[in-house]
Amino acid sequence: MTGSSHILVADDDADIRDLVTFKLTQSGYTVEAYSDGASAWAAMTERPPRLALLDVMMPGLSGLDVLRKARESAATTNVPVILLTARSRDVDVEDGFACGATDYVIKPFSPRELVHRVAAVLGR
Repeated sequence: MTGSSHILVADDDADIRDLVTFKLTQSGYTVEAYSDGASAWAAMTERPPRLALLDVMMPGLSGLDVLRKARESAATTNVPVILLTARSRDVDVEDGFACGATDYVIKPFSPRELVHRVAAVLGR
């Protein structure tokens, strides 16, 4: 795994997790996928990814919880995080960015657009 293409994906919906993993892998990224926030956080701290895609609503640790922890930890503070969520109200989007999200993608989403957003974040 090259550090430059290592992406962590966390979503409790297996279909979405599999779709995102497939599209990113197809685009040349190395993906580690998790079904809950606690596993994603453990993986992030063990080996920080180049980018993390986090579902906001997951059991246990939510994507926002993982994002807050990532921003408080020296090892992960600079890891770009894209939140992937069905929460589309302005206040939800504002909360995501206030917690330190790099980008915010609302479900349902275009897999092609998601890959473009990942590439754009990694290109910054």
